[in-house]
Amino acid sequence: MTGCLLYRYHIASLLPTSTKQLAVKLMASSADSVVLGVVLLVRHGDRQGFYQNPLTYTASNTEITPLGNAQEFQLGTLLRNLYLDASSPSFVQGISTSGFNQSQVLIRADAGGEGGVIFDSAVALTQGLWPPTSSANVTLANGTTVISPLGGYQYVPIESVEPNEDVSLEGWTSCSPFDQATSQFYNSSIFQARQNASQALFDILPPYLDGRAVNLQNIWNIFDYMNVQFIHNATFAANLPPTLLAQVRELANFHEYGVFTSAQLGGIGNIGGRTILPSIINSFSRIVNASDPLKFVVEEISYKPFLSLFNMTDLAQTNPQLTAIVDYASVGAFEVRQSSDGSQFIRFNFKNGTSDANSTTYGLFGGTQDIPLAEFVSNLEPVAINSTKQWCSVCQNNVSRGCADIAVAPATLASMHHQPISPVGAGFLGAGLTAIAFAALLTAMLLLGMLSLRRGNRSATKTTLGDRNGADNEMNQSGSIKSLVKE
Repeated sequence: MTGCLLYRYHIASLLPTSTKQLAVKLMASSADSVVLGVVLLVRHGDRQGFYQNPLTYTASNTEITPLGNAQEFQLGTLLRNLYLDASSPSFVQGISTSGFNQSQVLIRADAGGEGGVIFDSAVALTQGLWPPTSSANVTLANGTTVISPLGGYQYVPIESVEPNEDVSLEGWTSCSPFDQATSQFYNSSIFQARQNASQALFDILPPYLDGRAVNLQNIWNIFDYMNVQFIHNATFAANLPPTLLAQVRELANFHEYGVFTSAQLGGIGNIGGRTILPSIINSFSRIVNASDPLKFVVEEISYKPFLSLFNMTDLAQTNPQLTAIVDYASVGAFEVRQSSDGSQFIRFNFKNGTSDANSTTYGLFGGTQDIPLAEFVSNLEPVAINSTKQWCSVCQNNVSRGCADIAVAPATLASMHHQPISPVGAGFLGAGLTAIAFAALLTAMLLLGMLSLRRGNRSATKTTLGDRNGADNEMNQSGSIKSLVKE
């Protein structure tokens, strides 16, 4: 980890003098600042049990519970009071207080291994953020006023992020190097030592597991089963020894943090953070762009990207309690703030589920509280995975999740230039050939990540990551995200 830290601080030392001066000013200026916008990372709410393969992390589907919906709604209400109430000190400047404004909001939800749980959680969250309002009405030509159903329900578009189309919220599945790193962790001396030290606990678990395999590799599934039963099964909860679930959870925390982190910033264990980073950084860029109306971004996700990002930003190293699986309905808030002198910086707040009454502010990269926006980007942008094409390279995948299409795209482009057309065929095609060729070129460019399209149905907008080449651990990729700090 030392080399990784040296790299980060070396990057900071190369920042412009104005940015260094900003770091010195932060302690004084942060108290006199406003929130320009916020990027929220939200874990889904309570759900029924589900299984994850300990080797590949492919998962079964499950369903959200009424408790999970209530947790997300409660969180949405809290966030509304914090960021959408003009009387709050954390009010997002310029955001609509009269109702939902689609141009100011982007909400994305992972539609992967847990089925519809994460998307449904996002729906419940938005119900708390933008509750029914009588202003959601229309007056017809005959003078009749009609209010939207359910007392003025506000319909908030949510982008359903399908893993086979977009790797940004679930970068770890179908990724061979990640699977190999997981196996290496299981074979490590620290893992084997923990396995041996936990044998006494494993010996007393079988009566509470309904036949599940009892070993450290399977500890996440053991914990999830016991946790779900403890919440929803009164008989199970009454018969469970008082400290047993806490002991199992501690082992699950060790297991999951070991799988979803790497000592190297660009390590494969951090892939959950590396794939979501471009969406976060791009949102920062849009928020500080005065001509862009975006102010409020929600990424509804599983617990895994939290672990990677806590590791990558040194939050876990300075706050050991963050080396753990975050609770249901947890939220991490990246506030984009601006001081009275125009300096822009990031403040990170985290609320660990419903057990936390309030958010806690944590200093990123070992700092005390706030960090210059440019420094945040400089520290993390070099290891971000910015396109499906780059992900396919990092994960050595040319078969699934769009990688097969990307692999054949160059051949498609080549055939467009070299495939001959007979004179008879040319006579019939005429001007239509141009349209067909353009459509084929457009398709190939889409597959390569060079273009993006707006999505319909459940999706409001589609954030497409800029295409960039580079393999895992490559620190000096070409190109950079547009400047986020006013000169």
